[in-house]
Amino acid sequence: MFAPLVDARRSGDPQILPLDLPGFGAEPLRETSIATLAQHLAAEAAHLSDSIIDTIVSLEGNLTAEDAYFSGTAADYDDAVSFRVAFLERLHEMAKPNRIIEGYAERVSRADPGALWSLGRDARQYSQTSHPGERLRSAGNVLYVLNPANCPENSLNWLKTSGLTKVELDGASHWPTIDQPSKVLLALRS
Repeated sequence: MFAPLVDARRSGDPQILPLDLPGFGAEPLRETSIATLAQHLAAEAAHLSDSIIDTIVSLEGNLTAEDAYFSGTAADYDDAVSFRVAFLERLHEMAKPNRIIEGYAERVSRADPGALWSLGRDARQYSQTSHPGERLRSAGNVLYVLNPANCPENSLNWLKTSGLTKVELDGASHWPTIDQPSKVLLALRS
């Protein structure tokens, strides 16, 4: 999903280090949750002693409970396999008019079903008891990249008063790293 962004990168651009998260390309963890994946990312960042992470870039990441409209549906299923089957069916239907979703569906099909289900359930629960946008804002220097047409109204309203630096990419899909990598890089350069 980040290959076009890495390919479009020029000399002097910020360093981009895409990682395969456990259960989503890398070997699954014993337990998958927002917290365990955050711990994994922190450990990976600690290994990059010659690199300083000074900005978190959120590509239409969850700001409010309404943002968990894909992954959060995992909570509606009693087991990982039935969720994965239903999720892939939904993605394949959406992919008919949209080739980017076809690529996303292909990557989802390679994810560990248990990790996919556990993370989705955790995302919904976390979003209902906490405010993901507040947590993101407290994490430091954040750049939020979005196409307003892709975002729920509650998230857009929160974003207006959040103080987060945001870049709007009109016409972008949920995966602007694929369909607008040059514009994402331009946002990162500023």
